[in-house]
Amino acid sequence: METIIFSAQIAQDLARYLQTRKYSKLGVIADSHTIQHCYPIIQSSLPEHSVYTFEAGEIHKNLDTCIQIWQWMTEQAFDRKALIVNLGGGVTGDMGGFCASTYKRGIRFINIPTTLLSQVDASVGGKLGIDFMGYKNHIGIFNQPEAVLISDEFLKSLPEAELRSGYAEIIKHGLISNANYFEGLKSKDWQRQDWKAIIEISVGIKKDVVEKDPKEDGLRKILNFGHTIGHAIESFYLDTERHLLHGEAIAIGMLAEAFLSSKFLRMSPMELKVIEDMILAVYGKNEIPSADFESIIDLCFQDKKNEGSILNFSLLRRIGDCEYNIAVGRDEILQSLTYYNELPA
Repeated sequence: METIIFSAQIAQDLARYLQTRKYSKLGVIADSHTIQHCYPIIQSSLPEHSVYTFEAGEIHKNLDTCIQIWQWMTEQAFDRKALIVNLGGGVTGDMGGFCASTYKRGIRFINIPTTLLSQVDASVGGKLGIDFMGYKNHIGIFNQPEAVLISDEFLKSLPEAELRSGYAEIIKHGLISNANYFEGLKSKDWQRQDWKAIIEISVGIKKDVVEKDPKEDGLRKILNFGHTIGHAIESFYLDTERHLLHGEAIAIGMLAEAFLSSKFLRMSPMELKVIEDMILAVYGKNEIPSADFESIIDLCFQDKKNEGSILNFSLLRRIGDCEYNIAVGRDEILQSLTYYNELPA
């Protein structure tokens, strides 16, 4: 597993970390938002380096951007002893790590996640990749960063919508693994959470799961609760006026898959209501036009957990207890989307 460093002073800790590394050249990959708001925080701590900047947004997490990054690496004459710093959210970490891992058959990289979503989820666990043909994370590999440096200092510049998006993964961690953690989240307004403490707990939950199952052969699949339907919704609306942030789509996915949990694993109606109340209180409801249901279900069949024509879901037996490889049919997914639309606004 990668080294996780929880940093109170990110510039100083990054400088100290780099002083212990040997590398031929240093490169930084950042998007157009991060280069403005986050790069200045660490710039003075970086020795001589070059920077590649791409346009922010999931829509740019594609092969065309990768080609431009590989061209930059080649023009900078990076060799196999170079080191890449991925500074940014999940898009930067996923794509920057993928490009580093495939350039010259692999060079080292570290992640400095700057969004709540990337700090508690995307930067940890070694999943790297890009979107392809409208399918989220369709092309990619498993490869661990050398280190992940996490600091809540970056969250000060994060828009509320992005902060709330990351909170969906935190809710998920409680639902799949720790009922007490979920109860603690539920008892406090999401905007008043102690982010530093929560980030450490959530990273610990994910790290524990990933260490037991690095390549998602079994247990790691529980981290996908809410994501089979959530990713399909996110992908379907990605380049439209109904575009949803990752956490907003996953919130819908968690509600729909909680409904499926009550059908397939007999999760209690009381627990389903608790999940409904919490998620709707944070995210409200983004009603899905029923005309889009079939296309969203079609996208579910591209989920990476599937085996042939069988849709494998990760569902809750109860809050804090998740099971994986639960076969779900097309009709049940349709029922779950209908259930979501019928929830109170």
